[in-house]
Amino acid sequence: MSDIAARFADLPVSDALKPLRTALADGPNAVLAAPPGAGKTTLVPLVLAQEPWLTGKIILIEPRRLAARAAARRMASMLGEEVGGTVGYRMRLDTGVSARTRIEVVTEGVFTRMALSSPDLEGVDCVIFDEFHERALEADFGLALALDIQSGLREDLRILVMSATLDTARVASLLDDCPVIESLGRSFPVETRYQDRTPGERVEISMTSAIEAIHRSETGSILAFLPGQGEIRQVASRLEDRLGPLTDVQPLYGGLSSQEQDAAIKPPAEGRRKVVLATPVAESSITIDGVRIVIDSGLVRQPVYEPSTGITRLETIRASQASADQRAGRAGRTAPGIAVRLWREAQTGALPAFSTPQILASDLSAMVLDCLAWGVKDPRELRFIDPPPALAIEEARGLLQGLGAIDADGGLTGRGKRMRSLALPPRLASMVVAGQQDGHGFAAAELAVLLTEQGLGGQDADLDARMSRFRSDRGQRATAARALAARLSGGAKKDTRTGQIPAAALLVHAFPDRIARQRGGRGRFVLANGRGATIDETDRLAGAEFVVIADLSGKAQAARILAAAELSGEALDEVLASRTVQSEECVFDAQSGAVRARRISRLGAITLSEAPLPKPDAAAAMTALCAAIRKIGIKALPFSPAGLQLRDRIAFLNTSLGAPWPDVSDQALLDSLEIWFAPFQPGITSLKALDREGLNEGLLSLCGPGARSEIGRLAPTHYQAPTGSRLPIRYEEEGPTVAIRVQELFGETRHPCIAGGRLPLTLELLSPAQRPIQTTRDLPGFWRGSWADVRADMRGRYPRHPWPEDPSEADPTRRVKPRGS
Repeated sequence: MSDIAARFADLPVSDALKPLRTALADGPNAVLAAPPGAGKTTLVPLVLAQEPWLTGKIILIEPRRLAARAAARRMASMLGEEVGGTVGYRMRLDTGVSARTRIEVVTEGVFTRMALSSPDLEGVDCVIFDEFHERALEADFGLALALDIQSGLREDLRILVMSATLDTARVASLLDDCPVIESLGRSFPVETRYQDRTPGERVEISMTSAIEAIHRSETGSILAFLPGQGEIRQVASRLEDRLGPLTDVQPLYGGLSSQEQDAAIKPPAEGRRKVVLATPVAESSITIDGVRIVIDSGLVRQPVYEPSTGITRLETIRASQASADQRAGRAGRTAPGIAVRLWREAQTGALPAFSTPQILASDLSAMVLDCLAWGVKDPRELRFIDPPPALAIEEARGLLQGLGAIDADGGLTGRGKRMRSLALPPRLASMVVAGQQDGHGFAAAELAVLLTEQGLGGQDADLDARMSRFRSDRGQRATAARALAARLSGGAKKDTRTGQIPAAALLVHAFPDRIARQRGGRGRFVLANGRGATIDETDRLAGAEFVVIADLSGKAQAARILAAAELSGEALDEVLASRTVQSEECVFDAQSGAVRARRISRLGAITLSEAPLPKPDAAAAMTALCAAIRKIGIKALPFSPAGLQLRDRIAFLNTSLGAPWPDVSDQALLDSLEIWFAPFQPGITSLKALDREGLNEGLLSLCGPGARSEIGRLAPTHYQAPTGSRLPIRYEEEGPTVAIRVQELFGETRHPCIAGGRLPLTLELLSPAQRPIQTTRDLPGFWRGSWADVRADMRGRYPRHPWPEDPSEADPTRRVKPRGS
C-alpha cells in the first residue's frame, strides 16, 4: 500500500492529498470538497491509512449500502486484495471484515451503533463522513456523537467530512473552524440539455421517450434518475424490446439484492450497452462504468414527518440544485458526457440549493432514545449544524412515553433499554419486545425486518402475503434477513407459542394509532389518529373492515396505503377489549336544535358504536349547547326586544363610560357563555326552550351588583317628554336617539341628557305626521337657528298645529289648535 498515491495519481482528487495530509497531521478535523468522480471515496482512505498518526482503524461512513459495498470492493481491488482483508465493510445484512481490516466501510446507522456501544471508539483513529451533503439524520447524529467523543474522551480522534456539493463554511465552523481543502478535479466536460416535460404527462412516459430518443442518436450507456421503484418498474416495462437486443435495461434501487445491484453497476459486456434506471442511490460514491449519458427526471421521493399524526409519509418533490449537479456529474466520470434534464432551463434557478436536512423534517424518536442511552436528555446539548426542532423532540418524547420506553421524568425504562438494544426504529422495537413477552418474538422480528428491508416478500400492500413469501424465500438476501430476525429476537429461530400469528396482531404494538376501519366504501379507511387513507379497490385488503397500517405515502389529505394487514378474529376482539373507550356524550343535533345524549364506543377517532340515552346529563348538555351556540353564532339566542335593548344599553355604557360596564359584543358574549348564559338556563337542553328572561338576567349579571337600578338611571329605556309622553330610547352606534314630535318639546330650554346629565340624547324631531324634520343634539341652538325655516315650511302644511315664533316660551302639547283659533 506504500505506493498507492503514486499508482493512482491520475485520479482528480490527487491534487488535494498533500494539503489534506498536512491538515490532519496538524489538527483533528478537516473538510474535503471534491467534484463527482474525483476518487475521494476510495483514494483518500487508502492514503490516510499510511499516515504515521494512524495506528488503528479508519471508519468510512457511506449513506447507502450499495455505496458502502462498492467503495470497499473498489479499494480492495486497488490494493490487489479481496474484501475482508485490509479493506472490509459492515452493514445490516452483510459483513465482510477480519482481524486484518484497517479500513472499515460502514453505513450511517451502523456507525451510530458502534459509537453507542463503544463511547471512546476504541481502536478507531479516523472517522470519515462521505457524501455528507445528503444530510441524512443518521449522518448528522453520527457527526454529533463523533464530536462529543472527540471533545470528551478522544482528543486524538480525527474527523474528516467529504462531499462533492457541500456548504463547507457551516461544516468547517461546526468542526472548530477546521481547514477546508478543495479539489478542483479533472472530470470530463458534460453537455447539459433541457427537455421540458409536457404539462400533465407522467414522468414515466417522459422518461421513456427521452431514453428512446437519445439511445438512437448517441452512443454509450445511459443512467436515468427516477424518484422511486414504481416509476423504475414502469419505465423498464415500457422499454422492453424497444431498445434492441444489444442493450440491457437494469434497475438500481435499495430494495434489490446485492447481486442485482452489482449487475447494474458493473460495465456492460463488450459490444453491448446498458440503460440503468436508478433512484438517487446512484447519485454519489459509485461509478457505473460505461455511462456517458444521464437523464434526470428532477424528482426525488423523500420522507416527510407529520408530528400531529406520528406518520412519516413519502412525498415526491423537486430535487435540489446540488442533487442535479451530482446527477449530471455521473455523465463525466470516465469520458465526455451528456446530461439531459427533463425540465425548462429557467426552472433550475428556482430549485433549492441543497436538500432539506432530514433532522428538520423527521421523526426524532430513535435519536432521542439513543441520546438517553448516551446520557443526554436533550439532544440539543450535542453539536449539530442544524439543531433538532424543539417541537419534534417533544413529539418524540410523547411517542416514546406511549411505547413505554421512557418514564414521566424522561428517563429510560427497562423496556426502553431493551428497545434501544435492537437495531430497529422505536415503534418496531416496541413490537419485538411485546412479541417476546407474548411468545411471538421471532415472528415480530421477522415482520420488523420485512418492514425495514425494501422489497422483501414482494411489493404487495398485504403484509401477511409478503410474510408468507418471505418465509418461503431461500435467496441470499431473505436468508440473511431471517438470520437478522433471529439475532433481534435473542437468538430464537422460532416462537415459543405454536401457530403463526397474524401480522396485524403484532402491528398493533407498533402502530396503535394506525388501526383503521373501512369508512365510505371499499378501499377507504379512517385511522384511529383521525386521518383518512385509501387503497386500490381491487386489493384484497380493500374489503377488510379493520386493518393496521404500517406505511403510507402521498399527501396527507390523500394518503395511499403501502403496507397493512387485516385485523380480524381473536386479534380484533383482543384489540377492541383492551383499547376501546366507552363514554357518554352529549351532542347537539342541528336539525332539531336540541342536545341528544348517547353512549359511544371509540377506538381513537374511530366510532365503533353508539346508542341513545334517555336524558342527557345537565352539565354535559350545557357544554354541548354552548359549543353549538359558538358554532352558530350569537344569532342562535332568542333575545326579546327588551333583551336586545338591554344589550344595546350596556354596550352604550361600555363605549361611553368604560369600566365597570362590560363588553357585550358578539365575540365577547360567545367567549363568556359559561359565565352569563349557562347559570341562567338551568336544565335547558334545546334552543327552543331557552328562557328569554334568563338571557336578560344573565346580561345584567355581567354588570355587577346594583346594576338593575344603576343602568336604569344612566341608560333609561324611555325619555319622558314635557307633555308626559314616555318615548323609547334607541341605543344605536351613533348614540342614544329619541324620535319625538317637535311640539312636545316646546318650552324646553335645555337639551335632554342621560348618563347623569353627561351625554346628550340625539333628538329626531318629527312633524305632526310623524315624519322626520331635523336631527339635533343642541335643542336651544335649534330653537334659535333652524326653527324659523322649519316653522315657515310647516305652518302651511299643518295649519291646525301650533308653530310659535319662540318655541322656548310656548307650552308643550300633543294636541291640535281648537277649530277657529
